[in-house]
Amino acid sequence: MTETTTQHPIGSGFGHGSTSEDVMAGIDLTGAVAVVTGGYSGLGLETTNHLVQAGAHVIIPARRIDAAARAVDHLGDAVTVLKGDLADLDSVSACARRICDSWARVDLFIGAAGIMATPLQRVGPGWESQFAVNHLGHFSLAADLWPSLARGAGRIVVYSSAGHHNSGIRWEDPQFTSRYDKWAAYGQSKTANILFALRLDELGAAAGVRAFSLHPGSILTPLQRHLESAEMIDRGWIDEEGNVADPTFKSMSQGAATGLWAATSPQLDGLGGLYLEDCEVAGPATEDGTGVKAYAVDRRQAESLWDLSVGLTGRDVN
Repeated sequence: MTETTTQHPIGSGFGHGSTSEDVMAGIDLTGAVAVVTGGYSGLGLETTNHLVQAGAHVIIPARRIDAAARAVDHLGDAVTVLKGDLADLDSVSACARRICDSWARVDLFIGAAGIMATPLQRVGPGWESQFAVNHLGHFSLAADLWPSLARGAGRIVVYSSAGHHNSGIRWEDPQFTSRYDKWAAYGQSKTANILFALRLDELGAAAGVRAFSLHPGSILTPLQRHLESAEMIDRGWIDEEGNVADPTFKSMSQGAATGLWAATSPQLDGLGGLYLEDCEVAGPATEDGTGVKAYAVDRRQAESLWDLSVGLTGRDVN
């Protein structure tokens, strides 16, 4: 029998059209320290802007450090960009050491970076790149930062996606040593994000650290950089001129809203391990692609993925 978390709406008062401005109204983060992966592009940059406006100092681990610095130059000393490549665990650990040496605590961790539907690529010791970057890199960074996160006793927010409906964890072959499918690989990595947040919340709750995962909605961002225009046209996302064609797509502000709500809202105090969408706790999966699949909130699978991740990376939370 599958054991699942309690996934039901809490009556947040927000919804699909809610913006970052809506959810951040009245939020004061003066003195808080936030780590935001991908915080210089797309939804991550939108997130960084609003955290800084609320008073936080934002640390951005970045593979392309010069590009990141240019993107957040307008925010001045409120942002620190550090070298940190999620595909390289030595780089991840070096970044974490610099953070822990320079800041006494980390209050918020938002894993907004990711790749989607890439051609088959191998990183590290031969890991499939989407699983490695989207899951193992964030797993390792959170583990390396754990002492600072525990002192901050704040929240960890992991960007997942409705794409998790495409695949559970491929326990027999998570690295796609055969029959690679870019969308199944993306789906597996997004399921991993949800299971990671679920298990991390269980392990961190005693220290006051709560974790959430989320689907930000459909938004045109640099995440689609590996897709041909023809494929996006076929999926109904854009028209022949490259304009958004799907009326359900969100603006950048709407897309970042759920992650910001997850990171800062007092409505989530005392809760954790939940999958969110549209600035609300999601219900069980439905045929229209909303909600969360049972395999993604199965505590036994969350434990198994944690053990697999510890074995692959050599990192753990302690």
